[in-house]
Amino acid sequence: MQSHIQFFTNLLGQNALIDSENLEKYSHDETEDISILPSIVLKPSTTDEVSQIMAYCHENNLHVTPSGARTGLSGGAIPTENGIALSMEKFNKIIEIDEKNHQVITEPGVITQVLQEAVKEKGLFYPPDPASKGSCFIGGNVSENSGGPKAVKYGVTKDYVLNLEVVLPSGEIIWTGANVLKNATGYNLTQLIVGSEGTLAVITKIVLRLIPHPTQDMLMLVPFRSAEQACEAVAAIFRAGITPSGMEFMERDALTWTQEFTQDFSIQVADDHAAHLLIEVDGFNAETLLQDCEKIMGIIEGFDTDEILFADSQAQKDALWSLRRKVGEAVKTQSIYKEEDTVVPRFELPRLLQVVKEIGSNYGFKSVCYGHAGDGNLHINIIKGELTDKQWNEELPIAIRELFTEVVKMGGTLSGEHGIGLVQKQYMDIAFPEISLEIMSKIKAVFDPKGILNPGKIF
Repeated sequence: MQSHIQFFTNLLGQNALIDSENLEKYSHDETEDISILPSIVLKPSTTDEVSQIMAYCHENNLHVTPSGARTGLSGGAIPTENGIALSMEKFNKIIEIDEKNHQVITEPGVITQVLQEAVKEKGLFYPPDPASKGSCFIGGNVSENSGGPKAVKYGVTKDYVLNLEVVLPSGEIIWTGANVLKNATGYNLTQLIVGSEGTLAVITKIVLRLIPHPTQDMLMLVPFRSAEQACEAVAAIFRAGITPSGMEFMERDALTWTQEFTQDFSIQVADDHAAHLLIEVDGFNAETLLQDCEKIMGIIEGFDTDEILFADSQAQKDALWSLRRKVGEAVKTQSIYKEEDTVVPRFELPRLLQVVKEIGSNYGFKSVCYGHAGDGNLHINIIKGELTDKQWNEELPIAIRELFTEVVKMGGTLSGEHGIGLVQKQYMDIAFPEISLEIMSKIKAVFDPKGILNPGKIF
């Protein structure tokens, strides 16, 4: 790399970084305890600079890993050893909010919550809201096809991406589609880039569709004495014709650990509370939402629950959502852990929870589960606790393979929103036959024949 540093310094000046502090900073994301030092960190601020970087790296066979806010949980932004970390943080402008067409054009380094608040001022709504929305970048959301609590009603990132400006590994710049709601013109390159985890191209501009922002919402927290019954209630609510805007599941430990982490004990968790559902409905008519809440309560009466908490102020709503969003951070403070991001058809959620506990019992590990129950997406945090290093490093991968095998048998798959990245690639054969993996590898080769862009991820 030393022989190439002069080129990057000439191009980017002080935005080409080789000091140890920055190399360490960009060596990891939020995935477990994995850290791999890059040789240099590059911070371009224009599409032309990205193009020149990629063309040079293509010519000289240099590995490049796109880097956003590094909030990912699958190792997607972790660079390869001696490779380049290509930070997109200077691409931080919202270029245009098109109120007439309900669209926004943004650069990838804009924080998701900043984007949401900017369009909300215009009465518009960008629904995908991962737990890290206050820090993650919209470009990372596109790369991972992020979801979040609102996905149950509104869909995930892919459902809002209309068009992308990208730089190919060769340095060429293209737009993948058009700024229209319908497009049947050729292959859908836009959706191919969405969720590709930075392995096919570098995203430099994003066009998103927007919808009118709901004016009303209601939120309730329901304690269950059985975690399996909490999961069963999810499907029952949908069978009644109700589509909540949020349907979040939290096991007891997920909530109590978060209370300890935040020192917020405003929610009373009784000794017999095994799990909670956080249920939100939203829309434009308060009376309609109240009717939905009454229907939900009628359904819940058929399960073993305790007193339901209705959030009666915006402050209480914010507090409840804050607890839910901080579960991941809270679990992380308790122990070394691994987080699996399984997703199954929501009717299978009780069975998935049962399988997780059975496998944990067989292999001696504790798990804390929470997630987006409304769309069958369960985050399974496996706690190292008192497991030996041998159990953790040698036996746990076998347990995870058993878990994923059962998930696929249920009609589910390995990841709902975190991606495959570095840590789940060894399990891809469970989800796909050899021919499907071969097709994906050939697509990668078409975009990136030299394999320089985010190598070692997914496959």
